[in-house]
Amino acid sequence: MSQPTADQLREWDNAHVWHPFAPMSAYVEECAPIITSADGFDLIDTDGRRYLDGISSLWCNVHGHRVPDVDTAIRTQLDRVAHSTLLGLSSDVSIQLAKMLVDRTPENLTKVFYSDSGSTAVEVALKLAYQYHHQKKNPEPQRDTFLCVGHAYHGDTIGSVSVGSIDLFHRVYKHMLFPTVSVPSPTATRVMDGHTKESWLQHCFDQVEVAIKANSDRAAGFVIEPIVQGAAGILVHPPGYLRHVRDICTQYNIPLIADEVAVGFGRTGTMFACEQEGVQPDFMCLAKGISGGYLPLAATMTTEEIFAAFLGAPSESRTFFHGHTYTGNSLACAAAIASLELFEANDLLTHIAHNEALMREKLSTLADHPHVGEVRQKGIMVGIELVQDRTTMEPLSAERRVGHQVTLAGRKRGIMIRPLGDVVILMPAPGMPSELVSRLCDETIASINEVTSSHA
Repeated sequence: MSQPTADQLREWDNAHVWHPFAPMSAYVEECAPIITSADGFDLIDTDGRRYLDGISSLWCNVHGHRVPDVDTAIRTQLDRVAHSTLLGLSSDVSIQLAKMLVDRTPENLTKVFYSDSGSTAVEVALKLAYQYHHQKKNPEPQRDTFLCVGHAYHGDTIGSVSVGSIDLFHRVYKHMLFPTVSVPSPTATRVMDGHTKESWLQHCFDQVEVAIKANSDRAAGFVIEPIVQGAAGILVHPPGYLRHVRDICTQYNIPLIADEVAVGFGRTGTMFACEQEGVQPDFMCLAKGISGGYLPLAATMTTEEIFAAFLGAPSESRTFFHGHTYTGNSLACAAAIASLELFEANDLLTHIAHNEALMREKLSTLADHPHVGEVRQKGIMVGIELVQDRTTMEPLSAERRVGHQVTLAGRKRGIMIRPLGDVVILMPAPGMPSELVSRLCDETIASINEVTSSHA
């Protein structure tokens, strides 16, 4: 097949490709860039225009694009075998990666179950937790309810949507979902009427114990995005909240499921967000950055105690009957091994700390911006919330899509960013050089100024 022209690609894209989270009528009209190549931390489109990848290709790229060490690892693996299966077999690279993950995560997590996306990693944790209660030494089959946090996002499969609570994404599916119990999101940004910021945070802490105690005999697990709720607009939890949830779950023997899909692999400043409060979850869900942002891969990690509930003779049917065709794919595992090795060889955690401080300094210029309600940051995860009026915190009209307009303005300036509603998200790759992080911040600020001045 001959290489299609840029016009042909545009025509075929509009005719055949249904893009995720995209209002397709607007997408077709806006002629979004069609990416054909990459170089370092830049994406390059059909017209040769370059865009600094300011969202690390949807929060997953770690070291940049076309990284020699990762490319070589994949090519070397391709010369051996691209994929077999973990159903009844194993592979050397999936074993090596499992050991590397166990060595780097909280010490109670010793078992690795592979899948291929963040949503499936959470789905696996939900099913494992549910089945665990049926098969543990003293079974409690009545434990069929999951607790979660308001404004949560854990993915788009049915179980993951059930424990999510972003109305825009999830309301249309409400009759397909299993019931859950939600506690309020503990962020000063979401203060409810009748509360001060301080009383709201105390209320949120109190509600964890209230909800867990009220459901202590039927709770199968508590699902949480540790420290930062990403898709909700980078909502940063107050210090001690994660530790508090862990302690109450322990008190009532409820497994804690930590969804580290977005926050893992350095994005909050530590390798994993749970480290910041010394928390050992019963399940940890990993994806996105696990393969350096190269290939679909996910892992659900858990404990010896939970694993033991699935042991027994085949005739007992204690098996976890769940799997994916590309579970533990060899190419993805090879990329993940190379990525983890680079993480340490390049001392990325030190580099991330430097870029965290740099971003905080650069974005401090938005502190008095009349249309910036708040800049929320944890590590190199940043959410800039745009409002109609900073004084009243009046939100912008959704129909105006101001956050999206900032994205379009950013493209003209050669940066690729993506909003969550009217929250502009910056998520540079952990390995992005500081001079590029500085440029990303500058161009984002310029884009916000351009759009908000025209909408004032």
